[in-house]
Amino acid sequence: MESKLHQRALNLSYFTIIYNIAEGVLSLFAGLISGSTSLVGFGLDSAVESLSSGVMVWRFRKAGKISDEAEEEVEKRAVRYVAYTFLVLGIYVLYESADKLYTSEIPEPSLLGILIAIASIIVMPILFYMKYQTGKSLKSESLIADSKQTLACMYLSVALLIGLVLNYQWGIWQADPIIGIIISIFLFKEGYENLFQ
Repeated sequence: MESKLHQRALNLSYFTIIYNIAEGVLSLFAGLISGSTSLVGFGLDSAVESLSSGVMVWRFRKAGKISDEAEEEVEKRAVRYVAYTFLVLGIYVLYESADKLYTSEIPEPSLLGILIAIASIIVMPILFYMKYQTGKSLKSESLIADSKQTLACMYLSVALLIGLVLNYQWGIWQADPIIGIIISIFLFKEGYENLFQ
């Protein structure tokens, strides 16, 4: 039973990596073309989530092949790595968002960005639930932390969608960097909680 759960954790992590690489590339492309900080930040979040899932692959490929003590150490290390990814991304998004607000750099509206956000709002809650349930069944704090990063991606998708629609529909360009600042605060919170839990 536990080996099936480990395999499920691995499969969910592989899917997350593939999905987020595609989402990240498209978001970065759309963000760079439109000058949208929130889209670039979202694309980088996708890269961080891929790294987080890469840590999960590393962690669950070792499952059952090492002693319980060693597995516990791998688990703790995996949680720390996930936390660091949150913090690094938070710093970047905060800096870029504040800079855009200060310099009044106006992003172009992005229909592609809106479609990416909608797709993420559909996929991420399902992926979060599956990872969270598997993490609970395995009593894996690192997989539960990784599932929270997936949930964070869904929240970021909602915030991103709001900012992009406000800019696309009504030309409220300030929504983009403000959403970026909100995203960075959320990332700092999650990173801190995972690092000092």
